[in-house]
Amino acid sequence: MSHPVILSDDNFENEVIKSGKPVMVDFWATWCAPCRMIAPVVEEMAKEYDGQAKICKIDVDANPGVASKYGIMSIPSILFFNHGKLVDKIVGAVPKTQLVSKLQGAMAQVA
Repeated sequence: MSHPVILSDDNFENEVIKSGKPVMVDFWATWCAPCRMIAPVVEEMAKEYDGQAKICKIDVDANPGVASKYGIMSIPSILFFNHGKLVDKIVGAVPKTQLVSKLQGAMAQVA
């Protein structure tokens, strides 16, 4: 069973920027209620897209460097990368259909 990849300031570059697959990154924090609401959806997507895309989570409190680099002001923020480039972004808790749609859009982009 696949779970989201847990990111940190230290492994973000390798796991996201250098990834050969499209990547969805959930910026979250333990105290954030909307983050907890979408957490099960992020888990489901990690299983559903195993092998096709990389689904990741990063705790903004523990990893302020990456959050700062991408200008994360409110959470949850979900960023979509393809070939190391930021291609899309959603801020706030949204239905799974929106996350899937944005991820599929990122997956469809070519370098």
